[in-house]
Amino acid sequence: MSSLLLTVSQLNTYIKSLLDGDPHLQSVYVCGEISNFVNHYRSGHFYLSLKDDNAVIQAVMFRSAASRIKFTPQNGMKVLVRGRVSLFERSGQYQIYIDDMQPDGVGSLQLAFEQRKEKLAKEGLFDADRKRPIPKYPARIGVVTSPTGAVLQDIRNVLTRRYPLATLVLCPVLVQGTEAAGQIAAAIRRFHDCGAADVLIVGRGGGSMEDLWAFNEEIVVRAVAASQIPIISAVGHETDFTLCDFAADLRAPTPSAAAELAAPDRGDLHIQLFERQAAMKRALQRRVEENRRRLLAIRQSRSMASPLYAVELRRMKLDYRAEQLKSTFLHTVRAHRQAFGVLAGKLDALSPLKVLARGYAIASNEQGLVTKAAQAKPGENLNLKFMDGSLSCRVISREITDSVPFKTTDRNGEDHAETNL
Repeated sequence: MSSLLLTVSQLNTYIKSLLDGDPHLQSVYVCGEISNFVNHYRSGHFYLSLKDDNAVIQAVMFRSAASRIKFTPQNGMKVLVRGRVSLFERSGQYQIYIDDMQPDGVGSLQLAFEQRKEKLAKEGLFDADRKRPIPKYPARIGVVTSPTGAVLQDIRNVLTRRYPLATLVLCPVLVQGTEAAGQIAAAIRRFHDCGAADVLIVGRGGGSMEDLWAFNEEIVVRAVAASQIPIISAVGHETDFTLCDFAADLRAPTPSAAAELAAPDRGDLHIQLFERQAAMKRALQRRVEENRRRLLAIRQSRSMASPLYAVELRRMKLDYRAEQLKSTFLHTVRAHRQAFGVLAGKLDALSPLKVLARGYAIASNEQGLVTKAAQAKPGENLNLKFMDGSLSCRVISREITDSVPFKTTDRNGEDHAETNL
């Protein structure tokens, strides 16, 4: 057999044609463990390796196929893939081009549900402190659901029976399919932006996990968590759980139960109203009886039996106070009179007239009082003040001695020499 001289490209192209031409390799199922996983965010392609205990093979999943799976592949995850085997000519490496991928041992939707639940829980979207209370007496109850399903009619029947005062506001949306999640999230935001409801019911009837998947989409869960209007989630039956249930302020097992949770029962309100009316009546009766007893006690009091008794009693108190005031006034006057007498006696004792009455005189010249002999000069005129008058005298001579004459003090604190004639 003759040998052929081929280039590397020609050889890889030939081998690729052999692999692509083998019908057994056009659709193969391979079970293995993911490793070296890379999510190429720009292109949307997945690059990974599949391995078992003895071998490994490279794999690629293009964006068109990767966008269809609900879960996120991770290293160490066991998966079952379907694809075709071919050769990447540039590297000369054969690999599997994956068309579909399923988790081995668990459904893809269930895995995607758990992965998304863990992610959103870490962000705090399910925290209890984010929950808002449901208003007791809502005036407007909003509903986000399909207009053609039984859910709307069930909610309408419950509200008509329990609380017909509330107005039902519907925002119709798709609840299943690729466009459902976007419409549900937009409806929630519309209610929030317009303030069109006091409480909001978001839900649909029962179905498979695929049917309810719109309520597991991030766009819906984030819209529910961001809404300032309290939201009651009512998706599926009692055993069905969606991520919308965890983000909502309250979960109802069914849409009918959601309507019961959103509004009070008018029968219960009638009972409460009757009980409060009876309580108010009893309280009013007790108040009337208490006031009646007080009125009877007042009527039987001495003041009411003898009206002048209170007047006489107060007149006696007034007389007593008047006597007390008079006694206090007289005592004060006597005390002040005695003090005035004492002061008048002291003032009289210090009066210069008393000194003059004893035979003394006050001498003065043009300069003022003369209290010493040295102040008067021979030939100088002096004025002598007596009790009953005064005399003008002339000094003939003077004699100065060492003795200190007796002094008196006038009311101004000035000293006066006393001369005994």
